[in-house]
Amino acid sequence: MEESSIDVIKSLRRLTGELQNFQEIARHIKPPSGEIPELKGMDIYGDTIPLEGQIGGDHIIYVDFKKRFNLAGRIRQAEQEGRLDVACNLKRCRRMAGIALVDVSGHQITDAMLAGMLHQAFLTGAIYELDQFGTVTEKLFENLNSRFYNSSSVSKFLTMIYGEIDEDEIFRFISAAHPMPIVFSNIQDRIMDIDEKLFVNFPPIGTLPSQEDIDRHGVKSVLGYKEKYQINEWTLKGSGDILLLYTDGLLDHCRGDDDYFPNRLESVLRQVKAMNAREIFESIRADLLDFGSPLDDISLVVIKRTL
Repeated sequence: MEESSIDVIKSLRRLTGELQNFQEIARHIKPPSGEIPELKGMDIYGDTIPLEGQIGGDHIIYVDFKKRFNLAGRIRQAEQEGRLDVACNLKRCRRMAGIALVDVSGHQITDAMLAGMLHQAFLTGAIYELDQFGTVTEKLFENLNSRFYNSSSVSKFLTMIYGEIDEDEIFRFISAAHPMPIVFSNIQDRIMDIDEKLFVNFPPIGTLPSQEDIDRHGVKSVLGYKEKYQINEWTLKGSGDILLLYTDGLLDHCRGDDDYFPNRLESVLRQVKAMNAREIFESIRADLLDFGSPLDDISLVVIKRTL
């Protein structure tokens, strides 16, 4: 065998090894089932259907505060330091959980790198937020937006929704160019119409510098600046109501000129609304794959009120 051929084989093996290593790292960032939040009166389940292989540009982050963080220790420390407002916020965290759904433009294995970067930055920032405020605030997302604006390529961007659901059936969330969540009413047996005024949306993460960034004095943007994030607040009013978070892979899923969303999805929800969250997810996944081959990564999180 010629020396040049041997070099090519060695290079291919090295490249294959690097890709396998990257895929293994990215796979471990994917949340295991044990991270899915457990809340009184709420049943939660979600997963991603990658377009290619086992990973892609979609990503889910679960934050069950009482499982992920030592809330008792933080509450005790805050009370000893006289920071009673922080202690009060931390006590609220016992009864709520956070869910982040991220969608990076593209659906290749390497697009998972951006999702992994946000994963680590978000969880690191959440620790500082809890220590300082006792809760996750809008400031974390201002910082994430600034960091990604200063570091990511203009050809790559990501949308994100982060919401916190509590045992009082309140869902508070921030959306960065993400599709609007939907609510399926158990009593009315349909997807509810939601006033657009109840859904404040912002540009994708990292596409515009934040007005709130104190370091933006040296940043010039011909497209302007992102306004301060605002929190949306919705309520799951009835027992059996279902809240769905999803990426645009579900929104754009089609078979020729026939769209899956929202009519076909609504029809499936009518049939499976009595099931638990995981069964609802699995039923939707099976139906959408039967409906047609996906053209993008698809992620879906089901939150069902059980009381």
